[in-house]
Amino acid sequence: MRLFDRLPIPKPTFPQLLISLLIAGLGWYSGQALSQIDQDLRIMYTEYTLGAADLAHISADVMRYRNTIIRALEADDRNEFERITESLPAQRARIQHAVDRYAAAGLRVSRSGRSEPQDIEAVRRSLDQYFSVASTTVQLLTQEWTATSPVEREMLRRKAEEHASDNAGPKMIQVSLALDRLLDTVADVAKDMRDEGTKTIQYSSTLLVGGSFFIAVLNLLLTRRRSGQEEDEAASSDGEPAHGHSSHLPLSNVPAAPPMPGDLH
Repeated sequence: MRLFDRLPIPKPTFPQLLISLLIAGLGWYSGQALSQIDQDLRIMYTEYTLGAADLAHISADVMRYRNTIIRALEADDRNEFERITESLPAQRARIQHAVDRYAAAGLRVSRSGRSEPQDIEAVRRSLDQYFSVASTTVQLLTQEWTATSPVEREMLRRKAEEHASDNAGPKMIQVSLALDRLLDTVADVAKDMRDEGTKTIQYSSTLLVGGSFFIAVLNLLLTRRRSGQEEDEAASSDGEPAHGHSSHLPLSNVPAAPPMPGDLH
């Protein structure tokens, strides 16, 4: 404590405090803007770059599910049919989990009006409809392999093939269209976030450059003004008499002049 008391720390003046506050405020705003940009970039990566990859995986998994149904239709015996269809519940669960994971993220609406919540719900509805139709096809095939009559088995197989062609095919197309719309919406929302980040960077850069120039000019003006005041004070102090003594003697202390010869008479 004594060491700090001995240090010659001058008291800051008002101009110094003003410039320090301006620099601190400019630095705080720049830090906030950079933090917001960093957050937006993280959101774009985690929720849109990875999200778009998840949606692409969903489309591939749906196609794999569809191919599994087709392979089940072409099975030659019951054991092969059961081996092929035993992976369907896991495939369906993986697809629904991917959709739920994307829906749990921060869904947004683009400036053009495209809505992620509406599109993700459309994907869910189309998937539910497709899985319902696919389940009916699997049930018909299961009944085929458990039927005892060859005529009944042939009728059930033909019915399963017609159902898969007439119903499952169009539902599959609806799923693909819903996923395409969602991907377009994701790209539109990501574009809006990129534009907002670009505007924030441009505004922050302009404010940083302009604020720095303003602080530099303000510091120059205040420094010149302070120097002028110091010169005026120095000039006024040099013009005053030293130690309070006057440069003129009082009249009472001036010796009288000697009398002239004409004044003796």
